[in-house]
Amino acid sequence: MLASWNRPFILFTVVMTAVAAVSVGGLILDDRVLLGAPVWLKPLKFSLSFMAFGLAWAWLISLLPKRSTTLNITSAVIILTALGEMVILLTQTVRGKESHFNIATDFDALLFNLMGMTIIIFWIATFVASVIIGARRLGGRANTLAIRLGLGISLVGMLLGVLMTTRESSREGFAGTHSVGVVEGGPGMPLTNWSTTGGDLRVAHFVGLHALQALPLIALALTLLAARWAVLRSEEVRVRMIWTAGLVYAALIALTTWQALRGQALLSPDWLTLATFAVIVGGGAAGVSWAKSADRELVAS
Repeated sequence: MLASWNRPFILFTVVMTAVAAVSVGGLILDDRVLLGAPVWLKPLKFSLSFMAFGLAWAWLISLLPKRSTTLNITSAVIILTALGEMVILLTQTVRGKESHFNIATDFDALLFNLMGMTIIIFWIATFVASVIIGARRLGGRANTLAIRLGLGISLVGMLLGVLMTTRESSREGFAGTHSVGVVEGGPGMPLTNWSTTGGDLRVAHFVGLHALQALPLIALALTLLAARWAVLRSEEVRVRMIWTAGLVYAALIALTTWQALRGQALLSPDWLTLATFAVIVGGGAAGVSWAKSADRELVAS
């Protein structure tokens, strides 16, 4: 199956896999710590995220019967800018310096500005490629909708990173921060290192980015479950399920963004956050009921 997927993105994924392996080695052999976390944790997280991104795009492009020149160019730009970001991140990792928001020296500022430019170009190229792919019908209605919603929400997730650049850091020599209400480098969750004492804008950014993988996987799961659950054999039911999943997913991104901006850690929600979460869960349950009603409507007609 992988043999038919887009080769440049498969190669990109292989490179990111190698970076992940090097990062794991760094975690084992390099005991340096940066802001309370192992210095090699960030390149590991980024490489794993890019692996998922690369596989998703390799699959998406393979669905097209014919690729346009524009898509080929934008794909190359996406890959090159992503590689550029990783090179900068690895450079700072080897130096034991922070890559994001770091303008402490002229060289640090140069690398951060270069990273900013690559991210802007990366987003624009991804937007163009998303429009090209989203304009096509790829498989059934449910699968096409899942891809379109995944692409759109993922683009929004990328833009949420801009919020971090608008926050004023409490540290001299830094232009931005992902922390709200706490100083960077405090206690964090395992692997993600998301703050456990204050707001962390990386949560919504991460969740939004990976809508591109989550929603098509939900569509695939619904298709597989249709073999056991007769109600899911209806295309209209699966379409409504995807709409429900997409809206719930978008609502969770909004909730985690709002929670972080209020200086609240993901795992320490207050009653207002919990109440909002309950409303989202209730909306999701209502959406599932609405989706299942499509099967009854078809039978009645």
